[in-house]
Amino acid sequence: MKIAFIGLGNMGGPMAANLVAAGHKVIGFDLTAPPPEGVGQATTAAAAAQEAEVVITMLPNGQILREVAKEVIPAMQEDAVLCDCSTVDVDSAKAVAAMAADRGLGSLDAPVSGGVGGATNGTLTFMVGGDDKSFEIVKPLFDVMGQKAVHCGEAGAGQSAKICNNMILGVTMIATCEAFALADKLGLDREKMFDVVSTSSGQSWSMNTYCPAPGVGPQSPADNDYKPGFAAELMLKDLRLSQQAAESADADTPMGKLASALYAAFVEAEGGKGRDFSAMLPRFEKRSRS
Repeated sequence: MKIAFIGLGNMGGPMAANLVAAGHKVIGFDLTAPPPEGVGQATTAAAAAQEAEVVITMLPNGQILREVAKEVIPAMQEDAVLCDCSTVDVDSAKAVAAMAADRGLGSLDAPVSGGVGGATNGTLTFMVGGDDKSFEIVKPLFDVMGQKAVHCGEAGAGQSAKICNNMILGVTMIATCEAFALADKLGLDREKMFDVVSTSSGQSWSMNTYCPAPGVGPQSPADNDYKPGFAAELMLKDLRLSQQAAESADADTPMGKLASALYAAFVEAEGGKGRDFSAMLPRFEKRSRS
């Protein structure tokens, strides 16, 4: 398949490389990041999209997605599909889908879970919104880049699922870090704490798979001085998107709101920027109740 890949950063680069390794022809474009080996380089996003059957985007935010969509949609060939894998606001996802539909093109919003490791290893999970035909066209590519693709519904449904998932993740990571900090102050051994919670009712992905305590549980960024697998500022972005969506939908999300405020303080005032989102644990270790 002929594929254009717009956005070749920490996530997009490995995803594009996996498509090349699977035998697809990939032309890429990025303002700063060089293309991975085997990925052709276009001079503009529109040039990359001209002959592509599928145009994949992996971009920082909704505003940039809208700008790129305005550039590439007029250049795309008939029956091509625009598949956005960025994490953006639901309104931007729906706006881009409408732009594509106006030109008779297919489109999907397909944000991912799994981080840089999942992008590199081809084990991402895709949460997909859009029409059935476009999903079937792009599904073989999802199978190359990831381990699972769930068609969640119409345009915007993929972003909705991602935002809800990551609100849960942000809240449970904070709770896990708080619990370890409390266990420390109560004199409980961290390994014993993990052994109990990971097999009891307090278990979660944040505890069992991505434990924020160094030397406890499976290997995680905590064992690498909290160098990010998923940066705290990206978690903050997703939590803010969740609260934007909650306000739009008139949904009461007090835990999501508090998690967003805590990550904002951590990133913007407490040195958390550039650290993994699980570095909330050393933050809580240093704090007293007052």
